[in-house]
Amino acid sequence: MVALYPGPVEVGGIRLKNHLLLAAGILGTTGASLARILANGAGGVVTKSIGPNPKEGHPGPCLVVVDGGIINAMGLPNPSAAFVEELTALQGEPVVVSIFGGTPEEFRTVAGWFAGKASGLELNLSCPHAEGYGAAIGSDPALVEECTRAAASLGIPTWVKLTPNVADIAEIGAAAERGGADAIVAVNTVKAMRISTALRRPVLGNRFGGLSGKAIFPVAVRCVYDLYEACSIPIIGCGGVSTADNVVEMMMAGASAVEIGSAVIDEIGIFAAIADDLYDPDGIDADEIVGCAHA
Repeated sequence: MVALYPGPVEVGGIRLKNHLLLAAGILGTTGASLARILANGAGGVVTKSIGPNPKEGHPGPCLVVVDGGIINAMGLPNPSAAFVEELTALQGEPVVVSIFGGTPEEFRTVAGWFAGKASGLELNLSCPHAEGYGAAIGSDPALVEECTRAAASLGIPTWVKLTPNVADIAEIGAAAERGGADAIVAVNTVKAMRISTALRRPVLGNRFGGLSGKAIFPVAVRCVYDLYEACSIPIIGCGGVSTADNVVEMMMAGASAVEIGSAVIDEIGIFAAIADDLYDPDGIDADEIVGCAHA
């Protein structure tokens, strides 16, 4: 396997300690949990998605473990503006705040709360199970462009997280780039569900949710590959990454960094474990392999 030279890296206007970030929605609800992930070897962290108003989320059950992954339907529970206080102890750390809204104006409002308090923003235009938010907006190129422009206008490094649940993800990525995105994150969860044959009804309280984990890794690789050919801004690969070889494969498809989510549930030390396999003082610069599968 290819080994990379260790050290900090800048991606989409944000300086990271390494190429491995915590994905949104996993242990990102408090400053303490984010600090714990950074201490365990992550190069950066993305918070739980924060919106314009507090939300309790969907009724349970909200999560079901399936072969090769997890289906969740949390419904974007969050404390809204009160979350700003959680970042006080993380000043200077590579913290990216995931935000959502129902309109460009709401995205701009929420983004403004974190100006000067976080390294950057990740726009959640991709959650598959929150009515009026996420993928409901992220499947429309015009809305993606408008929401991106609204947040990016504040001058904060802005990443846009895309949904795979569209006919042409490259079209959506191009819209984010036109709107001023500094990077694209690909991808959020794949729309999915399970039905209890004993109860004769859906397992999740929301009926359907989003599938994450190893099962969606090939889907994420294809999305990164397509986006690399359509866009000129950096891509952060996300979806089923659990090994150093997965990281290298994502990079060869076109990713400049990766986010890790579901794998953290099995191993809190996953970032350090992957870093041990991925980095070597005699390794090559990551730029030598980013997008090399397109040659």
